[in-house]
Amino acid sequence: MLLAGFALRNLPGINQHINVIPVVSACLRNTALTIILVRAGLGLDPEALKKLKGVCLRLSMGPCFSEACATAIISRFTLHFPWHWGFLLGFVLGAVSPAVVVPSMLMLQDKGFGIKKGIPTLLVAASSFDDILAITGFNAFLNITFSTGPVYQTLLKGLFEAIISVIIGVTMGLFCRYFPSKDQKARHWQRAGLILGLSILAVIGSNRLGFHGSGGLTAIMLTATSGSKWSKEKAKVENIVAKAWEIFQPLLFGLVGAEVSVQNLESDIIGTCVATLSMALLVRIMVTFFLVSFTDFSIKEKIFVALSWIPKATVQSHPSPVARQKSRQLVMAQSTAVLGPLALETTRSLNTPHLEAYAKTVMTMAFLGILITAPNGALLIGLLGPSILSKEEIVNDSSA
Repeated sequence: MLLAGFALRNLPGINQHINVIPVVSACLRNTALTIILVRAGLGLDPEALKKLKGVCLRLSMGPCFSEACATAIISRFTLHFPWHWGFLLGFVLGAVSPAVVVPSMLMLQDKGFGIKKGIPTLLVAASSFDDILAITGFNAFLNITFSTGPVYQTLLKGLFEAIISVIIGVTMGLFCRYFPSKDQKARHWQRAGLILGLSILAVIGSNRLGFHGSGGLTAIMLTATSGSKWSKEKAKVENIVAKAWEIFQPLLFGLVGAEVSVQNLESDIIGTCVATLSMALLVRIMVTFFLVSFTDFSIKEKIFVALSWIPKATVQSHPSPVARQKSRQLVMAQSTAVLGPLALETTRSLNTPHLEAYAKTVMTMAFLGILITAPNGALLIGLLGPSILSKEEIVNDSSA
């Protein structure tokens, strides 16, 4: 699906007939991503997550920070980036893709792979925190690069987003545990509609309010909290959400693939960009392996976790508050902006042409990251999971 979207966007003779309205594309991608996050929340194993809370926290922060730092150092020598541009690029590349990781983990979980040690639950939960960290880091260095305000406010805002997301998600989850009431007919349909509607509202609403990246965490907390007390109805709700995912899955992956435009790639530096991306990715894999070394995972399972943590895709974000004040154009485009092109849009809106070369390179690296890691990461997870992870029989009872 990723490759199909990429082909439709870039093949001559076909691409001129493809016209996707950006705002519609953003809404569809947000809705599809929300549905898979709802599935992730329903599929979380609270006991496994409690057992792995330490490694979950490490995976939420360590790989993203390490790849950002490695990218900054490597790009300093390969691309001759200033330090602040290097870290800005690093946080663009440091964001893992829930759109790739979560469906792949749920596929393995549904077949019984890795559930004994909670590996799918671990990676699903950590991916949401990883994105908040990446977006916060990007906005912080965007502020540094364009001198748009104090950095500590951006960092505090990221921490505030995570805390508020958890509180709101748990609160709405507690509400959904008991409503609608037991006397309602077809209550599983009502519950499915309620959690999907509230989760989509959380994701799209948080973006509109400026709390970027927090909506996904809210959706996971909402569904995990509510579903933990639904007993036998939980399986019925999961089936309904799974049917919705079958409809939106090709839309999500196809539109993500269509985000990569060959015309936007700077051909003269592609080789250097691929080398920089590869070295930074190698650092990420090694750090991830090290961070899960303090668990009871086997060597093969540690390798699987490290390789599962490489897919990247379009992580949606909006301009920083100061950038929105300075550029009406960015305000109009906020619902479709992603981290890669956002640096270039900000450069042009603030009339800083001397920085445009750096911004174009950031965008090129972002697109190459999607093109290289998203399909290959999904392929690695799909191939290695069944052969590496232990399999448990799935029992279709009230605890399923």
